Amino acid sequence: MKQVSINDLKSGMVLAKDVIADGQLIISKGVVLSEASIDKLKKYVILRVAVEEEMSQAFTSSVEKDLSYSERVKNSPEFKKFKENFDDAVDALETSMNDVVEKNKPLDVDDMLSPVLETMESLESRIEVFAMMQNMRDYDDATYVHCLNVALICNIFSRWLDFSNEETRIATACGLLHDIGKIVIEKDIIQKPEKLSVNEYEMIKKHTIKGYDLLRDYHIDIHIKNAALLHHERCDGSGYPYGLKGDLIDPYAKIVAIADVYDAMTATRVYRDAMCPFTVISEFEGEGLQKYDPRFLLTFLKNIENTFLQNRVRLSNGKEGEIVFINKEHLDKPTIRCGMDFIDLSIQKDVHIEAII
Repeated sequence: MKQVSINDLKSGMVLAKDVIADGQLIISKGVVLSEASIDKLKKYVILRVAVEEEMSQAFTSSVEKDLSYSERVKNSPEFKKFKENFDDAVDALETSMNDVVEKNKPLDVDDMLSPVLETMESLESRIEVFAMMQNMRDYDDATYVHCLNVALICNIFSRWLDFSNEETRIATACGLLHDIGKIVIEKDIIQKPEKLSVNEYEMIKKHTIKGYDLLRDYHIDIHIKNAALLHHERCDGSGYPYGLKGDLIDPYAKIVAIADVYDAMTATRVYRDAMCPFTVISEFEGEGLQKYDPRFLLTFLKNIENTFLQNRVRLSNGKEGEIVFINKEHLDKPTIRCGMDFIDLSIQKDVHIEAII
């Protein structure tokens, strides 16, 4: 890490610390600087910032101006390495889970976490996980892929919450094993493309109890067991299997609940296409503070929003542009630069983000 004068910043440099002015987060740690973000720092009269020693290769290796942000990410060597590690981790997780469920083999949490952590370590910055995951949404909606995604999100989420290394390890394991109970549910129901019948939905809901039963007798952290059992509980009592409220829900289960919903909604499902992350953020803002623990949800939303700074998006009016400013009062309504124009979505309420491109 080194301190660099604002006048010496270059596109491709990676911020090593959050940049804060007047108590407001301007650009978050891990963001790869572009000309637009450097201009933004100058407007806030930021004199010096901390950057990583090496420039990001994920966003500078593909410099073709005619490629979209998504295409540049997919063409980068970092993405190819991440995808290779991700695929290996999914295969390893499927084998490990099936060994536990079908062959009654011992459950080794550290062994199961190893490929997850290797996938994280393949990146220069943790914030890149969301850029990578956003461009891997063409996977089938397999339980193993979803569990790996939630584990990766929980790993980053816990660091946003300033968890210790051990707490982060537990949170990652909670995400990895939260849906293990789905393995014993009939695949025809799990993968059904049509709306579930009442009876089928009740069977799906039992995956929480089945997951807990699978983990109950293993000598693993109690939070991991509780996350499998309680990740569909909601703070207002509207969840299942017990309709618990507030502090009766394990805090790690609350964290997994947010990561679980975010991944499920932004992933392609057999019965619908992936939803735009900003649509999900809007839904979280609309009813989330009643259903989810505010101390966790607000931290997640603030940080997940910042991972999309400098992303190119398509708006509902057909225009395309770059996210240049996050509105902390309306996280789903950032400011978009479209050519020489700036569109503040918190003011132009009839326009919204349709997709990240």
